[in-house]
Amino acid sequence: MDSEIAFDYSPLLKIYKSGRIERLMGETAVPPSLTPENGVISKDVVYSPDDNLSVRVYLPEKAADTDEKLPLLVYFHGGGFIIETAFSPTYHNFLTAAVSASDCIAVSVDYRRAPEHPLPISFDDSWTSLKWVFTHIAGSGPESWLNKHADFGKVFLAGDSAGANIAHHMAMRAAKEKLSPELSDSGIFGIILVHPYFWSKAPVDDKETTDAAVRSKIEAIWMMASPNNKDGVDDPWLNVVQSDSVDISGLGCGKVLVLVAEKDALVRQGWGYKAKLEKNGWKGKVELVESEGEDHVFHLTRPDCENALEAMKKFAGFIKGEM
Repeated sequence: MDSEIAFDYSPLLKIYKSGRIERLMGETAVPPSLTPENGVISKDVVYSPDDNLSVRVYLPEKAADTDEKLPLLVYFHGGGFIIETAFSPTYHNFLTAAVSASDCIAVSVDYRRAPEHPLPISFDDSWTSLKWVFTHIAGSGPESWLNKHADFGKVFLAGDSAGANIAHHMAMRAAKEKLSPELSDSGIFGIILVHPYFWSKAPVDDKETTDAAVRSKIEAIWMMASPNNKDGVDDPWLNVVQSDSVDISGLGCGKVLVLVAEKDALVRQGWGYKAKLEKNGWKGKVELVESEGEDHVFHLTRPDCENALEAMKKFAGFIKGEM
């Protein structure tokens, strides 16, 4: 029967014995708008016709009739690689606010999700999207807003949770593989990791939660996203911080901002990431900001609270060069 549940991962999703997947959140989509919202206009553009994948591009409306070049933000949404999209109200509202606050042009990436498309497909799609973005570096790509307004000397990658994990790995890959023949370096100026989703079998330090239920839930989500990996949560895609075999000294940018939340189970991973960058020979500058009393992605669920507004101020300041 199609109603028989094989796995119940509420409040994220349910998997039925028939193979049907029912996502319980993040499935609502809102359209882009050429009518300004918070002073920002948006449109959707296909970046991978073969897989029918799109990005949502955001632009401050005041820049539309000018030739002004703006910092370029490429954003990867969170959701454990499993839920949410670039087009949900949560991310549409966040990107609109971020673009308004940062005075930048932004590309919000939609990628295929697990478990139908297990990892590393989300990473592969994200790389494809970045390569598409960089086809505009000489002003002759398929998307007019990017040709006209994107400053490719100020490219920032960002994401929350799983999206922060993606942003890290894209910056690592950009240091090794050219995103464009026009580039002499990675092409990435800085990255912003918001409540990054890194993990390991053993706690990263003596302050990380040892609650078995919490740790098993995080592990279960990873195994649903990456069922074919042989290392579980010590897979190098996820165990970026604790593993001695994962070298992040070659991170392909000069500036990093890490935002963490005090009550988030992932908080110590963010602190560990900063420490690893500082001691492993990376030559850039990293700043970490912790939101006291807050939990995972609180800024998305309560965007108008004082701590969320403060986090947005840090996010925007980083892009505007205030760090």
